[in-house]
Amino acid sequence: MSSWQHLDIAGYKTLVKGGSVQVVDIRDDESYQAGHIPGAQALNDSTLPQFIGSADKTTPLVVCCYHGNSSQNAADFLSQQGFENVYSLDGGYTAWAAQE
Repeated sequence: MSSWQHLDIAGYKTLVKGGSVQVVDIRDDESYQAGHIPGAQALNDSTLPQFIGSADKTTPLVVCCYHGNSSQNAADFLSQQGFENVYSLDGGYTAWAAQE
């Protein structure tokens, strides 16, 4: 059974301050290039297999999209691939950018 959690912006900032975290951005390449959370890795159909094969599945993983909707499906999928601590960023990049 897969499991993932919602994570608000305050929780994200706390998680980052607490140590190592992976962030993936599932928005389109143009949006990612225009701006993304520092350290976020672009994740799309072409980069997904390599990411799943090489990422540390024990390090917390935060999935970011535009508004926090599509990231829920991606978080569910990634948790099914063996990632142990998966979060969907509530409000997505839009919410993160509004607080930066």
